Amino acid sequence: MWLQLRCGLEPKTLAALTVVLVAAAVFAAMHFWSDRPASVRAPERVGEAAASGVDADAGGPVTPEPSPGAAPAAGPGGPAGPAGSGVPGAQIVVDVGGKVRRPGIHRLPSGSRVADALRVAGGARPGVDLDGLNRARVLVDGEQIIVGAPPGPAAAGGTGAGTGGPAAASGASAGPVSLNSGTPEQFDTLPGVGPVLAQHIIDYRTQHGGFRSVDELREVNGIGDRRFADLQPLVRP
Repeated sequence: MWLQLRCGLEPKTLAALTVVLVAAAVFAAMHFWSDRPASVRAPERVGEAAASGVDADAGGPVTPEPSPGAAPAAGPGGPAGPAGSGVPGAQIVVDVGGKVRRPGIHRLPSGSRVADALRVAGGARPGVDLDGLNRARVLVDGEQIIVGAPPGPAAAGGTGAGTGGPAAASGASAGPVSLNSGTPEQFDTLPGVGPVLAQHIIDYRTQHGGFRSVDELREVNGIGDRRFADLQPLVRP
């Protein structure tokens, strides 16, 4: 009655306003009740899978995440390959020749080094100088390692009367120079290659673990397309 007198509302208008206010209050209460947080129980299938260690979605065993710093577990195929191999258990084939006890074709794990090839070949023969051989270099598949062979171009000029035969043939490099086992002196004899460019080839070989193809010679500093065309038939990986 006071509100009716105060605001000048008629009884019908006051009743309609009361209904609107009550409906708004009920709607607000229902909205608040439906948005309240509630705990949800995991489905039976997920709970059973977690207890048995089986992935419910994939149908296979759950593989636990390795903890930081832990060594990776060996796969079903056996222990992992050497560092840098990329493929566990992969192998490479190298040809070890020259002054070693067991020259020939040898299989080594991928990522092996020249020292490993010397070991499987029985080691170098007594008195062989290995100073010019980088025994820490990583091997590539299909590589040839010649131990104790003198530089080919250096021996090409020394063709005396008593130096004919196999010794002279092995001293003179009749074939392409190996990018992976060649010496700076051998590279220096190639057309357009001086001492500085020969050292660039050695530096690239050391930094990248060897040449896997002759085309990688393009990436050496100082070798353009024209010089590469001259060197391509004279070198090999």
